[in-house]
Amino acid sequence: MYVDGFVLAVPSANKEAYRKHAAEAAVIFKEHGALSMVEGWGDDLPEGKINSMHTAVLRKEDETVVFSWITWPDRAARDAGMAKVFADPRMNGTMEAMPLDGSRMIFGGFEVIVDA
Repeated sequence: MYVDGFVLAVPSANKEAYRKHAAEAAVIFKEHGALSMVEGWGDDLPEGKINSMHTAVLRKEDETVVFSWITWPDRAARDAGMAKVFADPRMNGTMEAMPLDGSRMIFGGFEVIVDA
């Protein structure tokens, strides 16, 4: 399995708009090979003394940290699927209408080494 992980800050007032955006994007990702997509709205996020999820995404007072991931069968499926997702014309409007500042999003791909 392969996982794409994301940490981002979303204006708290945009929670429902973000949920709707993510639900629409999940359909597209799954059509192009993703196994699942999970979106977690920050609920219990301690502020660290040196670093935290808050500082990692430069969260503002009126924002909530979101942690999300997309699972894929493997890296090859992810690479092919992501190419198809970003070529999908339905994503053009979705990306432009994201209810957040995407420049502060942290993301990356991960090879799963434990799945218990």
